[in-house]
Order: sequence, then structure tokens, then C-alpha cells
Amino acid sequence: MAETTPHIVQSYGQELKRLRSLLVEMGGMVEAQLATATLAVIEQDAEAAARSVEQDPAVDALEREVESFVIRMLALRQPMAQDLRQIVAGLKMSSDLERIGDYAANVAKRSIVLSQFSLPFKLGGLAHMARLVQENLKMIVDAIDDGDADEAAQVWRSDQAVDDIYTAIFRELVTYMMEDPRNITPCTHLLFIAKNLERIGDHATNIAETVYFAATGESLPEVRPKGDSANYAVIRPREE
Repeated sequence: MAETTPHIVQSYGQELKRLRSLLVEMGGMVEAQLATATLAVIEQDAEAAARSVEQDPAVDALEREVESFVIRMLALRQPMAQDLRQIVAGLKMSSDLERIGDYAANVAKRSIVLSQFSLPFKLGGLAHMARLVQENLKMIVDAIDDGDADEAAQVWRSDQAVDDIYTAIFRELVTYMMEDPRNITPCTHLLFIAKNLERIGDHATNIAETVYFAATGESLPEVRPKGDSANYAVIRPREE
């Protein structure tokens, strides 16, 4: 029996490494999907939008693979303590990554409609927001790979900046719609795009909380820094 123990331990370690590898692969997929969706919006590129939407089934398939792998490990290995945290965390992170892929696909779909309009304003704010969200997503995928609690905490704290930009974009777009009814359709789609980006940021911070707990056994503070005040915004027409 003693001779088989090292083999079992080595095999178990390989399975944990495989789980992490699947999550990082999935993270890379949604990073690429979001980058393509962002390009579709900013450049009004319908082909990029189509590519982003086409990537979604592959992300969904990988989530199912992670789920099956986790269930198998739980059934066969009966893990405890840190190993259990890592395995259950893998299941939670795959769900958040899948939702990020869905939101990226939604951004891409909205951009297809948006490309039919000539916008009377720049998309600098939206581009900045998308860049921050992409940076946070890349950072959290790196944190998954490294099991880095400090990097996860950094992503968790960064969410407020995304929320602040979202609130500013919300106010700006509503003002454009109030000033000219012709802006209502494109601005409505831009509002949904901005909200989808904000939700991607939220899921990145969900993953950050999970990575932190898996690595340390401790939770980040319950109250997450939030700057999204769009739900309470009161916007009035500009005075002539």
C-alpha cells in the first residue's frame, strides 16, 4: 500500500493542475471574445462581432467539461481543506467565466445594430471602460493560474473605477437621447453595451473573491467597493 501512495498523490496533483489549466484556457477564450467584441463596438466592425458571437459555444463547452471534471474529482477523491476549496472554487469560477462570455457575445450582437448608425459623438468613454475591464479580466486569469491572492485583491479593488466610468457613460448617453430623439436607438444599444461591460467587471471581481478564498481560506470584506450610482441618477435637460 505504501508503494502506491506516491502514485496516488502525484495523480491527484496532476488532476488539480489539469483543473487549473482548464480554467486558464477558458479565461483565455473569454479574454479573446471580449477583445473581439470591444473591437466590434469601437470600430463598428460587423465581422469582428460575428467572430465574437461564434466563440461563445466553445466557452460553454469548456464550462461543461470543467463541471464534469469537478464532479468526478469530488466523487473519487473526497478532498478536504485546501484541496476542497480549490476544486469547489474551480466550479464557481467556470460559471463566472461562462457568464463573461455571454456578456461579451451580447456586446457583439448590440454592435451589429450599432454599426448601422452614424454616431454624432465619440466613444472614448466606452473604449476606456472596455480597456479597464479587459485589464482586470486578464489580471484575474493570471491570478487563477498563479493562485495569487494579492493579484485577486487588486482586481477586487479595481471594480470601483469601472463603476464610476459606467455611471458617467450612463449620464452622458441619457443626455444625448434627451437632446435629440434620433439618438435614442443607438444610445439605447450603447447603454446595454456599457451595462454588459459593467457586469463583466462584476464577474471578474466574483472570481477575485473566489481566488482569494481558495488561496487563503479567508474571505475578502463583505462590502465590495462600488461606484455604480446609475440606478439613482436623476438627469435633467441642459438649460438653454
